[in-house]
Amino acid sequence: MEVEVDEKELKAAGAELLPDGRRGLRIHGWEIESCKRSILNSLQLQQWEQKLQTSHLPEMIFGDSSFALKHINSGTKLHFNALDALAGWKQEALPPVEVPAAAQWKYRSKPYQQVILGYDYTFTTPYCGSEMVERNTEHKRGSLSEEGSCHLHWEDCKEQIDIAALASKEPILFYDEVILYEDELADNGVSLLTVKVRVMPSCWFLLLRFWLRVDGVLMRLRDTRIHCAFADHSNPVILRESCWREATFEGLAAKGYPSDSAAYNDPSIISQRLPVVMHKTQKLKVPGNL
Repeated sequence: MEVEVDEKELKAAGAELLPDGRRGLRIHGWEIESCKRSILNSLQLQQWEQKLQTSHLPEMIFGDSSFALKHINSGTKLHFNALDALAGWKQEALPPVEVPAAAQWKYRSKPYQQVILGYDYTFTTPYCGSEMVERNTEHKRGSLSEEGSCHLHWEDCKEQIDIAALASKEPILFYDEVILYEDELADNGVSLLTVKVRVMPSCWFLLLRFWLRVDGVLMRLRDTRIHCAFADHSNPVILRESCWREATFEGLAAKGYPSDSAAYNDPSIISQRLPVVMHKTQKLKVPGNL
């Protein structure tokens, strides 16, 4: 999905593109930026294995790709990257999904080491984003104070993101999709983590999606939707909804749905067929200034 930038629409919305060739824009006190880079090379993969203390990583990691949304006055920053997402996978350590073809690819990672799949090879992550408070100084823009990596205070709430309102005819000022990592599970399915963002004159909206399909066995969808309206520029409120859906192919077939993996290529289309395992909504009140 390519969105042509309309200079008049940007100006009318009080937005401007980021300088120096950076991809993104500034709007109503927010700086929104995406960064897309190539996959990690073998040396970088070794460094990541050391950092994460694992010899198992996805086939394709876009380790230098990221997405960030920063509230300029307060320094509140939400950012999304593969390293933190994989740290979440390592910490959660779900049990491995049993697959019929397991006997053929139990040693897929490093055959000469005969490593049995005793780990979550799907790279499922509970990751819903990273956060920090960034301090700006006169001399070095974006430098961190000692408390720069502090956690923000998210409160559980009953409010929900109005998805229907997001489907209005409002112009899209900026859109991008960033792949963080991907694995084809030795041709037995797909494991994919992406972040998509769109910015309209009234708000920004982000979808962080982990999509897993183990052919003939299981589908798992973990979505984190984050929304911020521009109604209150000085003290914005961010809503974050996290939803975990999951179903076996056997369970879907019992409900009369197709059992062929080819019918499940697009998670957006079939998400409502997957039962909800967990759902929660939180909000963050961004301070006007720090």
